Amino acid sequence: MEIHGTVYDILHNKHGEISTTCPEDTVYDAIRQMGEKNIGALVAMDGGEVIGVLSERDYSRKVVLQGRTSRDTRVGEIISRPAVVVQSRDGIEKCMQLMISNRIRHLPVVDDGRLVGLVSMGDLVSWVMNSQRHTIEQLQGYISGDYPG
Repeated sequence: MEIHGTVYDILHNKHGEISTTCPEDTVYDAIRQMGEKNIGALVAMDGGEVIGVLSERDYSRKVVLQGRTSRDTRVGEIISRPAVVVQSRDGIEKCMQLMISNRIRHLPVVDDGRLVGLVSMGDLVSWVMNSQRHTIEQLQGYISGDYPG
């Protein structure tokens, strides 16, 4: 099944700000921000450039399991680098392939060197489900004669 749509389509329907952190921030402050905003990742920025992503997975594997403390560890020490990014014109299928092949769940969206959004695996799954629902409704309408073919 071919998946239609672009990253722009997802961002256009997504609300909210892009949450970021920087390498000098403590992991504690970053995790607190994620908790307050009920999000699973932050884009790590350095001087306006996307340098990586800090996810809950990074925290659990690189702080908790290594016996570090979140107050004494800097974001720059544990972020996933380099950032795997997409552009808003990229297709949904490309995003899914990147996430699967890189074993990641978040993709910063960078257009002309500027961060314009973040898409998650959840965003992609939601897009695919809505797309399939729409296709099914069209097919049901066509079969029942309610849809002008």
